[in-house]
Amino acid sequence: MGAVTSHPFDVDAFLDRPLTARLATNGPTVRPLWFLWEEGAFWVLTGPWTRLFGRVEVDPHVSLVVDECDLVTGRVRQVVARGAAELVPFDVPRGRRKLTRCLGADETRWDDRFVRYLYDDPGERGTVWLRLTPRSLRARDLSCSVPALGD
Repeated sequence: MGAVTSHPFDVDAFLDRPLTARLATNGPTVRPLWFLWEEGAFWVLTGPWTRLFGRVEVDPHVSLVVDECDLVTGRVRQVVARGAAELVPFDVPRGRRKLTRCLGADETRWDDRFVRYLYDDPGERGTVWLRLTPRSLRARDLSCSVPALGD
């Protein structure tokens, strides 16, 4: 990652929540996706069946944003990351951590298309990780006070 900077909130705790990110590639194309934040990198499941896979093979430079906007509390936070993505081999333990974070611990309740990532042969299917180790990462707290009802 680029230069270490201080952030207005705990970025690791924020990114550990089951939030959705949006990833932008050249094209331009922006897509929502689930991610796992581990080891200072964003991890995203992908494979040759997706446009994302092909776009990153051609041009690995991406931007990613994770944000929240709570109209009741006024909390507005965002993390923006930029860098070159890498396509790296899929590993099941990380896949399980990612899917558990997004779908819960009970695999029997998961849709079959997600369970397959853990039990199919990733080499046969072509499943890989898109790993984004940010060159830059910026966290912003844009929260505001919200007037009480009736004010």
